[in-house]
Amino acid sequence: MCCQLKIQDLGKIAYELAFEQQLTLQKHVIDSRGDSPDSFHMLLLEHDPPVITVSKRPSAKEHLLATSQQLKDAGVVVCETNRGGDITYHGPGQLVGYPIVDLNALSLRIDSYMRFLESVIIDVLAQYEIEAHRDDCATGVWVGDSKICAMGVRVSRWVSMHGFALNVEPTMQHFDLIVPCGLVGRSVTSMRDILEDKCPNMSEIKGVVSDKFRGAIRRQAQVQQEPRS
Repeated sequence: MCCQLKIQDLGKIAYELAFEQQLTLQKHVIDSRGDSPDSFHMLLLEHDPPVITVSKRPSAKEHLLATSQQLKDAGVVVCETNRGGDITYHGPGQLVGYPIVDLNALSLRIDSYMRFLESVIIDVLAQYEIEAHRDDCATGVWVGDSKICAMGVRVSRWVSMHGFALNVEPTMQHFDLIVPCGLVGRSVTSMRDILEDKCPNMSEIKGVVSDKFRGAIRRQAQVQQEPRS
């Protein structure tokens, strides 16, 4: 089986348009199963206009703190989403990655896939000497007690959509409009906050993320193909 990860850079794009592209690509991966599977894709992008996405979790809407006027003043829109998780902010300066991958081809299920995503982002940040880690009580990637990368996925017929949102240098004040990920009392941070003038630009971080994901997909696919004793 080919384990090549095909990456598309969508630049800055509205949430609804990227969502439709995810659905189309997810259907393609599902439909391509068989003799010539096309199993591994990822969309890289920044969401513009800035958007707050709210999951179907009953409590998620309660974590929107801003009034309609505050949202209008900030230029932030609100969209419902079908991913897991709670409430999340996306905007320029934040690298969003939507892996559309066949989890069966990687021998992963939802929990192990989330740990897979976390591991890749931790590896990305380590390249910049940022010591990031998992939190046993909350999905995502953390630096100290602050979240630097949010994650949420949806799986259909074991093909993923949605993914991760890495804070490179977004407008951090926009996170004050919500309770990020529904985690009361937990802060957020960014690569810019940590690295200051040494923060990489978006083009560079996209390259690093692409390389790390390609390597991780290849290794995981190879493990899945190894004969069992």
